[in-house]
Amino acid sequence: MIMEKEKKQKIIAWIAVSISAVFANLWAFWGIIENFHEGWYFQSFWQNIFLMFIQYLLMPLGFMILAIVSVRWNKIGSVLHLFLAAGAYALFGKMNAGFFFVIIPLISLSLLYWFGRLEKRKLAYIMVAGLPLLIIFGIGIFYGIRVSDRYNDNNFETRLIKGNGVELTWAPQGPGWPDNGTSWFEAKKICAHLSEDGKSLSENEINIWRLPTVDEAVRSLVYRGTNAGGVWDEKTKSASYKEWPDKESPLWNMYLKTIYWWTSTEVNDSQAYIIVYNGGVWPRDKKLRAGYLNFRAVKEK
Repeated sequence: MIMEKEKKQKIIAWIAVSISAVFANLWAFWGIIENFHEGWYFQSFWQNIFLMFIQYLLMPLGFMILAIVSVRWNKIGSVLHLFLAAGAYALFGKMNAGFFFVIIPLISLSLLYWFGRLEKRKLAYIMVAGLPLLIIFGIGIFYGIRVSDRYNDNNFETRLIKGNGVELTWAPQGPGWPDNGTSWFEAKKICAHLSEDGKSLSENEINIWRLPTVDEAVRSLVYRGTNAGGVWDEKTKSASYKEWPDKESPLWNMYLKTIYWWTSTEVNDSQAYIIVYNGGVWPRDKKLRAGYLNFRAVKEK
């Protein structure tokens, strides 16, 4: 009977560890990629590090610590999971995504860790902490090197950018190149009212500036300061590049949080294409306003 009980405790514990490992590894993978994708825009190295831990690695590190405690002291870990579930319930409420993807898993893990127990824990520690840390450091080193090598000429004024069959003047940083989050409709309106020098807005429409088409935006993306060789396939609605584009001069400012720009190309009445600095093209609701989504106006040379 004792051996049977211990076997059941072991099985339950390994189920709990496996679930914790899945969450820790997935959050580690997502967090470190998002850190270098939408984060890492401060000029200060330490501000970037602070943002990385507070915004992008808090969840994976939290799952790792919680799992380590639960593996070592199962009852304490169980109670901690329950407390977190209660806190999440106060934050998210019930019958929503947070309830099903955060609260329910935390309660389930609380029960599993309470009734499960492990004597040999080395493999469990590797699963819940070793692998996530390996993911964070492995991916982090790769993207860290890429980001640190970005080309920046500190010229954020009006730029005439030529290459890949496109020759357009891009607006200077300001109302025609903001960093505060704009919808597609707002972007179109600002372009229509933008002064000839791109530095102020007129009361009346003057229609000198506009949003770039998705084809123009794809063909204008850069890598290490030169054209990335982008091609927009109208049939497949996809973009391909000779070089993987990055958030660099002369097109982007690596020190702005913006990573998506609106294009003038409409998908339908309610959606338009946005372009990502790394070459991605996606349809988005025209009413969407997000801090990372803005635009840079263009005009004929």
